[in-house]
Amino acid sequence: MKNITIIGLGSMGNAIASVLLDKGYRVCVWNRSSDKAEGLVQKGAWYVPDVSEAIRASETSIVCVSDYAASYEILDHSDVRSALMGRTVLQLSTGSPKQARDLGVWALAQGASYLDGAIAAAPSQIGQPEAAIFFSGAKDAYDGNIDIIQSLAGYAPFLGEKVSAASTTDLAFLAYLFAAYIGFFHAARIMESDGLEANGLGQLIASISPMIGDVMKYQSELIHNEQYGNPQTSINTCMITIEILQQQAREAGINEEFPAFAEHMFSRAIQDGYGNEEVAALVKTLR
Repeated sequence: MKNITIIGLGSMGNAIASVLLDKGYRVCVWNRSSDKAEGLVQKGAWYVPDVSEAIRASETSIVCVSDYAASYEILDHSDVRSALMGRTVLQLSTGSPKQARDLGVWALAQGASYLDGAIAAAPSQIGQPEAAIFFSGAKDAYDGNIDIIQSLAGYAPFLGEKVSAASTTDLAFLAYLFAAYIGFFHAARIMESDGLEANGLGQLIASISPMIGDVMKYQSELIHNEQYGNPQTSINTCMITIEILQQQAREAGINEEFPAFAEHMFSRAIQDGYGNEEVAALVKTLR
């Protein structure tokens, strides 16, 4: 198995290194504080205290630090820049689409091949079928490291050579996730307000998740094709449910910020004349 270098041994970097060791890779690790490498060294990794030497140890280096600013702090030194020449940087730090584009340009200027990745998984999920990591950038870097990539995540699509695509897709997913968090937590309060247990709701959501996925896929196709007529579920119909959510919150004496926010967004869409269109038409009020 080939060498792979891991730069950054926080919880995610440590999980990545550990999974690759388990898969039989020769793993070189670097971290500002060497104590975080001790457990990995015991598993068979080797620690190199100089980051430029760590990069030279492998054709591909995975950078997994707190953010892009931290990446520059580590990489933007003359000895490190020279070490990057002819090698591949697989960036798994957190950042914005613009930061991904900028770092891609910077890496190219150093003579490195650059692949940007966005992790949509917890450290404990790395290496499992349910883990997802989105990739974009240099196609040859993706193809040349596909064995490593597939070792880290069961779902690891290449989203194209536009460097920012992975970060943009990840942020879009997180927007959906965080909105779902808020909706779910309000739902938990609805359950509690009637003496029902929230864990039953969690099991329900897990059971019907495939159906929810189909609904979202359908709505995304309507947005892509700009087809909002002949609705299965109109904005006006959704507004009836939102009004009931507000009524329940008042009657049960629970926080009503979530249904109030939903009422505000759907009211705007109705005022804009989209009430009789498919719920996906709500996106037009966000443009």
